[in-house]
Order: sequence, then structure tokens, then C-alpha cells
Amino acid sequence: MSEQGRIAPARRRGLADEVADRIREAIFTGAYAPGAQLREVELSGEMDVSRGPVREALRLLEREGLVHCAWHRGTTVTTLSADDVAELGSLRGALEDLAVRQVIARASDEDLASIAKTADMMERATDAHEMVRCDIAFHDAVFAAAGHQRLADAWDGIRCQVHLFLLTRIGRSTEGYLDCVPREHRELVAALRARDTDTALDLFAVHRRHAVDVVTSITGDTHPD
Repeated sequence: MSEQGRIAPARRRGLADEVADRIREAIFTGAYAPGAQLREVELSGEMDVSRGPVREALRLLEREGLVHCAWHRGTTVTTLSADDVAELGSLRGALEDLAVRQVIARASDEDLASIAKTADMMERATDAHEMVRCDIAFHDAVFAAAGHQRLADAWDGIRCQVHLFLLTRIGRSTEGYLDCVPREHRELVAALRARDTDTALDLFAVHRRHAVDVVTSITGDTHPD
């Protein structure tokens, strides 16, 4: 093989991945809220790493949609606009509708039990951030039970942004949140177990819309039908 045809040596990127994991975790726990500034110098000092891995980690998080890098403003945690919410909601809805249909048509009783287990975890959540994690875990389980790898990959592509959206939701209001979310998910589980496609699709749509309504009603933004 000629020199031109050879594949370049692989680069080890473990440190940047670890830094990205830690920054992502800090965002998900609320240490960095939407709009918060992420400064390379401060992050590298806190994590005792050079600025190179931090810079690379921030690029990874930008591709996930969690941070926004701008030449004149530096790097900030993404603040979702009305358009962002609308696009994310419509794409999530399309993916989730397919996942629900797949689960009802193909999921085993064991798969449905796994979904129910994630819903049960919500009963033990003690704060809003923990509840958001449980919510994401529930939808992870739904997509896993769908038995459709490309669909699961598509969900993985927006998963962090959905997490960010739910953080935005609890940032707007947590009134009644810890009570209503477990109840909503129990209803979702019941519809899936009954293999009632129409009811399940309706309930998943209402569940998504409820969160969108909390975000948009307070900002005064409009949302799509």
C-alpha cells in the first residue's frame, strides 16, 4: 500500500472524553445552568489538566448540543430558543412515536418490566434533578425495548439535548413536578403493557407537551401544534 493510502495512526482521546464526562455531569447536576460561562482556564485548574483536553472536551459537548462556542463570547451552556424547543420537540416526537409502535408490536414482557422498573425509580426521587435523570432513563428503556438499533442511535443523537430541555423545564418551575412526573409515567407504562397503541401515542404526546407548555408559557414563546 502506498503512503497516501495508509490510515493515519489512531489518537488516544481518553483524557478529553473524561473531561467531557465531568463537564457534562456538572451541567446535568445543575452546577452550570443554561447560559453559564465555561472558561477553559478555570476548568483546567479545577480538573488539574491542561487547556488542550478541556478545549477538545468542549468541542465534543458542542457537537452534542450542550454548549455553544462563540468567538466573541467564549463557551456557554446552551440556552434553548423557542425554535430549538420546537425542533427538538418535533424530532423527539417522531422518534418516540416509532419507538412506542415498535415496543407495542415487538417488546417482550421482560422488556416491559424493564421500562416499568425505571418508572418505579421515580417514586424514590428526592429532588428535581434526580427526577430528570429518572425521566431520561425511562425513555432510554423505551428506545432500548423497541429493538431498532438505528432508532436507538437517533435517540442517542438528541438525548443530551432532551436532558438539557428538561433541565430548562425545571429551571422554569418545579411546582408539582415531583408528584406529576411519576403519575404520568405510570400511565405510560400501563398503556404499553396493555399494548394499546392509540392510547400510548396520545399519552406520550401529552407527556411531551406538558413539559413544553411549562417552558413556553413562562417565556411567552409559542410552540408548534
